[in-house]
Amino acid sequence: MSELATGQKAPEFNLPTDEGGEISLSKLKGKIVVLYFYPKDDTPGCTTEAIDFSSRISDFEAAGAVVVGVSKDSVKKHQNFKAKHDLKVILASDPEGEMIERYGVWVEKAMYGRTYMGIERATFLIGPDGTIRHIWRKVKVKNHADEVLAAVQALK
Repeated sequence: MSELATGQKAPEFNLPTDEGGEISLSKLKGKIVVLYFYPKDDTPGCTTEAIDFSSRISDFEAAGAVVVGVSKDSVKKHQNFKAKHDLKVILASDPEGEMIERYGVWVEKAMYGRTYMGIERATFLIGPDGTIRHIWRKVKVKNHADEVLAAVQALK
């Protein structure tokens, strides 16, 4: 599959969330969507990233944006992660990895000389019309939420 690029229509998705419902791109039409992919609940980088986005949630909402974190973790794991860290973002579960594949973030990774498949930490900024406006790949967590917020505010 070819890699997604800015200006393209974002792939549709429909996933269960930690809030007990489902979230889909079509239901978010008209809103700015910050879709961030992360490897695993309750690991250091993923926890920091979720807390950073949560701490700025009122700024994202004021700019008309919805923040959704996606991993392969189960809805139950998401609920525990959210409760433990008082997270304010929506966490969506993609246990089969179908959406993760569509967004091109299921990649080969390497650690301690071993290669394996995993989720690339990446963020997609989707405009109200459903097109991808900005993509961050291989995200470094420090200051990432601020950078994404500035890009959201620039869409206004």
